[in-house]
Amino acid sequence: MALMLEAPDAALTARTPRRRTPPPWLAVALACFGQFLVVLDISVVNVALPSMRTGLGLGEQGLQWVVNAYAIAFAGFMLLGGRAGDLYGRKRMFLVGLGLFTLASLAGGLAQDDWQLLLARAVQGLGAAVLAPSTLTIVTSAVPEGPARARAIATWTAVGAGGGAAGGFVGGVLVETLSWRWVLLINVPIGVLVLAGAAWWLAEGRAGDGRRLDLPGAVLVTAGLATLAFGISQTEAEGWTAPHTLVPLGAGLALIALFLLVEVRAKAPLMPLGLFRVRAVSSANAAMFLSGAAMFCMWFFMTLYAQNVLGYTPFQAGFALVPSSLAVIVGSKVAPRLMRAAGARAVAVLGTLVALTGFAWQSTMTADGAYLTAIMFPGILMMLGAGLAGTPLAALATSGTAPEEAGLVSGLINTSRTMGGSLGLAVLSTLAAARTGDSTTPEALTEGYALAFRTGTAVLAVGLVLMWFWLPRKAAGAH
Repeated sequence: MALMLEAPDAALTARTPRRRTPPPWLAVALACFGQFLVVLDISVVNVALPSMRTGLGLGEQGLQWVVNAYAIAFAGFMLLGGRAGDLYGRKRMFLVGLGLFTLASLAGGLAQDDWQLLLARAVQGLGAAVLAPSTLTIVTSAVPEGPARARAIATWTAVGAGGGAAGGFVGGVLVETLSWRWVLLINVPIGVLVLAGAAWWLAEGRAGDGRRLDLPGAVLVTAGLATLAFGISQTEAEGWTAPHTLVPLGAGLALIALFLLVEVRAKAPLMPLGLFRVRAVSSANAAMFLSGAAMFCMWFFMTLYAQNVLGYTPFQAGFALVPSSLAVIVGSKVAPRLMRAAGARAVAVLGTLVALTGFAWQSTMTADGAYLTAIMFPGILMMLGAGLAGTPLAALATSGTAPEEAGLVSGLINTSRTMGGSLGLAVLSTLAAARTGDSTTPEALTEGYALAFRTGTAVLAVGLVLMWFWLPRKAAGAH
């Protein structure tokens, strides 16, 4: 009787092909493609904004919301997306996030009215917020802790930074050769291919142990971060002291404070506040926030300087920054070797020092600057430093954490970088605009951009001191 019961199972097993366990490099590659799309979309749209205005009749406020709709949804849902990966499966959330992102890209590229484009951009941001934390979690779970993981994180950092760097160039090429729609439609074939590969090759990973999502915490932190991001986005148009800015900023901070109070009492909190007692987590996130506040602005102001002052076309401006794009990849790939010799903290400090030097050099720009000394060499230093610093900071932030918290920690490091970048861009844009005033002469614009880079230099100097004194000498759990 026992043999009769076992026979059908054996036959079924024989007929069902066993799926091979994918090699770690394949999981890393798929995750990196997802991260590339997320970061690329933050910058690629900027070049297409004038064409979008013409094509859909967007006003100045509408153009601002093409960028803000994505950024607010992205920042607001990031922590929730990271925790969802822990509870419901990292592969599942990767597929959900990438699917949303791809469909929204298709909808945005085919949009016939301004509201359709803005809605598509918001859904893109939501998809990116679910996708981005899963990419880093998949990388860290596919590769065991140690030098191999450091190399995998370096690849993730390089690809992500390369996506941001390539945005201006890719956007310029697509707008000039095809149309603005292709800055969104280009995501569709890539997204479909990555979805197919991820669905077949990625293994599911979940450590939630049947826990439920902390719904009050999820609502409060999402509303708080999104409201805060909205307030930051209002600063450029309304100023820092206008009610349209102060009300959402105050409301966002109040919601986040309420979220922290709820988390203290929650039995299964969305964010266990004990995470911040881990020195590597708290210090690396603070450093990533400051680093993002300066680094995120580099591409924005360099592109404006090249086009508005030096007279470059969008394509020429993007092409001019290709050496910087290559530099960030080199820095990210060199960082793991240096980490083995000198440690993560020393490499993060070295990278920040290199970037700081580039920012200080860039702040000496003139209205008639030469390409080599006004764009290429300082840009290489800034992005080489960004690559060197980003890898050890991500490695420290994710080291030694429990498997059930991996997605949350990944979401936290992405949130720190995104919110830092948003706040930094708002502050530096305000300073640059105040220095330039109503003048549109190349000299006045150059003075504003130069002030932004001087301020970025000061921010990086603060970050450098913080890293030296607060970052742990060794990653938690390192051997």
